[in-house]
Amino acid sequence: MRFALALLLLLAALPALAMGLNEARGRGLVGETPQGYIAPVGTPTAEVRALVNEINAARRAEYQSIASRTGSSLPQVEAVTGQRIYKQVPAGTYLLIDGQWRKK
Repeated sequence: MRFALALLLLLAALPALAMGLNEARGRGLVGETPQGYIAPVGTPTAEVRALVNEINAARRAEYQSIASRTGSSLPQVEAVTGQRIYKQVPAGTYLLIDGQWRKK
């Protein structure tokens, strides 16, 4: 009985664990910041916090790599990439503009 319950809970949690950036954006759970990172929109769940941390860690590593290769500073790469992301994300994506979340 306990095994069946544990299996049921695990199967119910799998779709939540599999949520990616596009789904989180589409559901309005995260938005893009001018620094090229994502942030939770509203009060995040543990899953959203984990996604934000994972995505931002990967982005920061890539930005640092670009900065090292080009001789730029990390803040420069973040700002340029943030601008590019703002232009490329689909309509309906939350963007942090002047400290306020706004839909593109």
